[in-house]
Amino acid sequence: MNVHDRIATALSLRPEQVRATQALLDEGGTVPFISRYRKEATGSLDEVAITAIRDLLQDYAELDKRRGNMLASLTERDLLTEKLQALLAAASTMTELEDAYLPYRVKRRTRAAQARERGLEPLAQQIHAQDGTAIPGDTFINLEKGVPDADAALSGARDIIAEMISDDPESRAELRRLFIEQAELTSTVIQKKANEKKDESAKFSDYFDYSEKLTSAPSHRVLAMLRGQQAGFLRIQGRPDEERATARLARRYIRGRTPATEHMELAVADAYKRLICPSLENELLSEAKKEADAEAIEVFATNITELLLAAPLGRKGLLAIDPGYRTGCKCVVLDKQGALLHNTTIYPSLGQAKAVEAEHIITDILKKYEIEAIAVGNGTAGRETESFVKNLVSVPVILVDESGASIYSAGEVARKEFPDHDVTVRGSVSIGRRLQDPLAELVKLDPASIGVGQYQHDVDQHALKRRLDDVVMSSVNAIGVELNTASEQLLTYVSGLGPQLAKNIIQWRTENGGFISRVQLKKVPRLGAKAFEQAAGFLRIRGAKNPLDESAVHPERYSLIKQMAIDYGCTVADMVSTASVREGIDHSRYITAEVGAPTLSDIFSEMAKPGRDPRPSFSHFTFADIHSINDIQADMCVPGIVTNVTKFGAFVDIGVHQDGLVHISQLADCFVKDPADVVKVRQQVKVRIMDVDQKRKRIALSMKGL
Repeated sequence: MNVHDRIATALSLRPEQVRATQALLDEGGTVPFISRYRKEATGSLDEVAITAIRDLLQDYAELDKRRGNMLASLTERDLLTEKLQALLAAASTMTELEDAYLPYRVKRRTRAAQARERGLEPLAQQIHAQDGTAIPGDTFINLEKGVPDADAALSGARDIIAEMISDDPESRAELRRLFIEQAELTSTVIQKKANEKKDESAKFSDYFDYSEKLTSAPSHRVLAMLRGQQAGFLRIQGRPDEERATARLARRYIRGRTPATEHMELAVADAYKRLICPSLENELLSEAKKEADAEAIEVFATNITELLLAAPLGRKGLLAIDPGYRTGCKCVVLDKQGALLHNTTIYPSLGQAKAVEAEHIITDILKKYEIEAIAVGNGTAGRETESFVKNLVSVPVILVDESGASIYSAGEVARKEFPDHDVTVRGSVSIGRRLQDPLAELVKLDPASIGVGQYQHDVDQHALKRRLDDVVMSSVNAIGVELNTASEQLLTYVSGLGPQLAKNIIQWRTENGGFISRVQLKKVPRLGAKAFEQAAGFLRIRGAKNPLDESAVHPERYSLIKQMAIDYGCTVADMVSTASVREGIDHSRYITAEVGAPTLSDIFSEMAKPGRDPRPSFSHFTFADIHSINDIQADMCVPGIVTNVTKFGAFVDIGVHQDGLVHISQLADCFVKDPADVVKVRQQVKVRIMDVDQKRKRIALSMKGL
């Protein structure tokens, strides 16, 4: 099969869908653009399918690159035969390709290579033939070549045979299947290191003497054990029973009983133990790590998506507070667009006099500014500050997850935006803006710095970044971006733009007083026709003269909509504002090869709700009247917010500065295969407290029966 057929089979798609998607990607199309505006070409593939095609195409490109390097090397060394070339061409995976190339790979000076240099290959061939003749080890004694006796000759010959067995693709393939099917993942404690650093090693104590079938080991356990090995506390193995593996290999190479049998048995055992087992074990553990990484990355991506697409409070004037005890609470006032108007510090925890002073400051702020809500960070002193402020005001007081705010406040983006303010002010601004619009604020952070995953610092960081970039781009373009108010960071993730064009847009906006139409984007330096095509549909202009500029309708379809208006004796504005006008238009009149039913359906759906934010409406949440782990006890039922979803359960904030864990077995009254099927990050839930371990600060929760 060719690449398109292989990908189509792997993803249960039609080859023509894969070919069309590749053509669009090769032309510079982004995943969000292709998914949204090229449905006729791809057969309405969604972003998940398009991303999968893109990734598989990259994998096959890497495979072909590696194949090309192998062929070049073999040709240069005059080793390429028609048979070998056909074998390499037929390889459809990197494993098959590497197995086929293994006998010809340039190796370091192995024991087998040294034995060949000593002239022992004919002896090895005679032993390998097992033809019943005597094995003339004495014949190959050669002091000048370093073969002092028959035992040395036979040992060298066995080294050659062991390497031949190890290099045989069919043998490796058979044993690889055995490893995959029967390997046991085991971990044992490195006692000396554990004793030296007892406190650090305690977190890995569950794996000091642990074993399970690798095929059934969940990703979080694999990553936990590998982390323990990386830290030097555990020794990890992943292999099947040695006797069984050696016996399977022996069946391939030992034929009856001959004078050569004993030597073949020794060579087979050596080939397995010294060469094949370490190699396949490394390969298997690497693959297990890769699969665990992929699962952990997907968990993280799902959680980040929920955070990015969380309900925004919207354009409201805010008082945002970054709480603290000794250092006080840094307060900032933000206008409806998130601009900083005022900042100050209050110290409600430092005695009665300071508390009274704090009351006056907050009261004055509410009188002077149009404050519609108060955002309080949920970190240290968050609940205490929330209670203090609630007693003073009538506007909503909302606890905001401040995870990552400190990273933003100390970063280059915040320094550039607020060069005259310190990190405490920047952090408070981030907390407030995060309430107004989570997506717009969170894109300023490295997504990996937000703790909503499992072992995200242990996984392949390149793969993590690529996936998270996809997630952020998908989220930004799904919501759409207000062209005249978006930050540089937000514009960077718009389809077809990137950092430089985002800067150019900001500069043009500043110099010209903003955009009044999408067409003006073409005046932005270096923003060419392709970038305009990719980006325009995802950019909105609030209050634009052309109502379509507020919508997700792409400018390339404006002429079509204008023609509809002419045909039906109305205006474009009438079509946008009046449902009866839209309903009276016969879509089928306008179907062409480029514009089919899917695109027309999207156009009319968008005209019905131009510029409407697809995110859910904001819902105010209030914790129970508990503030610390000392306030809770078993069987209490309290409200909470899901802060993290992993493969083994969900963490829930119940307002006591320590998240509790709802184990996967306690998520529902029925069997749960994946916690993400039941709960999402930022979801409001009700939980029952099962157990409280104050010493280890662990809270066990349940959602069963609630």
